[in-house]
Amino acid sequence: MFTPQTLKKILIIRLSSMGDIILTTPVIRCLNAQLGANIHFVTRRQNAFLLDKNPHISKILTVEKDPMELFGFFSSENYDFVIDLHNNIRTRRFTLLLNRPTSRFSKLNIKKWLLVNFNVNKLPHIHIVDRYFQASAVLGVSNDHLGLEYYLPDNAQDQVPEYSSGIDSDYSVIVAGAKHFTKQIPATIAQQVAARLTGKVIILGGTEDAEKGRQIASIDTKRITNYCGKISFDASAWIISKARVVITSDTGLMHVAAAFNRPIITLWGNTVPEFGMYPYIPKDQNLYTGIENKLLDCRPCSKIGFQKCPRGHFKCMLEADVQKITTLANIIKRD
Repeated sequence: MFTPQTLKKILIIRLSSMGDIILTTPVIRCLNAQLGANIHFVTRRQNAFLLDKNPHISKILTVEKDPMELFGFFSSENYDFVIDLHNNIRTRRFTLLLNRPTSRFSKLNIKKWLLVNFNVNKLPHIHIVDRYFQASAVLGVSNDHLGLEYYLPDNAQDQVPEYSSGIDSDYSVIVAGAKHFTKQIPATIAQQVAARLTGKVIILGGTEDAEKGRQIASIDTKRITNYCGKISFDASAWIISKARVVITSDTGLMHVAAAFNRPIITLWGNTVPEFGMYPYIPKDQNLYTGIENKLLDCRPCSKIGFQKCPRGHFKCMLEADVQKITTLANIIKRD
């Protein structure tokens, strides 16, 4: 039987990706608050910045790919409990060798495979955040339903060009990028959406989205600002935290928007909300609206994504209902 007195130090494992890591923040908070335990978190090096300002974490440990890289250190820490929220071959091997009490969340891969390959949906109607909590239930920890968290550095806004001269006024955000092409909003759709939105529009994405962002903004450079590849992730998060509405695909910045309780319109491409990765906003789920083409028999074509549409038509995104998206976005008032 585990008690707060016996749980002084807990290790959480989630190596990637950005969105999945942000989705662990409710579990981190509740473990720390309800047990008073020191929380150590191991992730891949490039993702550490997502949590390095989180006050509920005592120590962030980084690896390139495998926790075994720091096995000697982990062994010496003598953890009271390990929660594996990644659950792949590497992390299972690591936890077995570490030989500490461990729980891990179910990835439901067989059920996802059935949905992707045979359109047979056996997935439970439960968000991945609540599945993360199932992995910590043995410790007596429960969900406080306060939602996701993303902690910004004090100078986040200073990284945004011209932030003090208009960027903090009423604006909408379009997230242009995503890791996989089949999750991305196409430039042509983003242009149509931006053209119909009222007020200022900001385009966000990484360096790989710079040209796409330029294309979108080119239709009205006075009203549309392209920050793709020009600012940091934290600066993008700050912009999202002040946005009137965020129009996005299934990507990390979508979960950042949820952490700040912003109104979100999500365009679903190759993935589907049934995977349990839709915006998690327990305070007001009405802040989220999903846009998806449910008539396509090829969706979902992957639980992750592809660099091109397997069918060659990309109808899931190219046939997005632009009128519906912009009508919904334009009636939202800034709070």
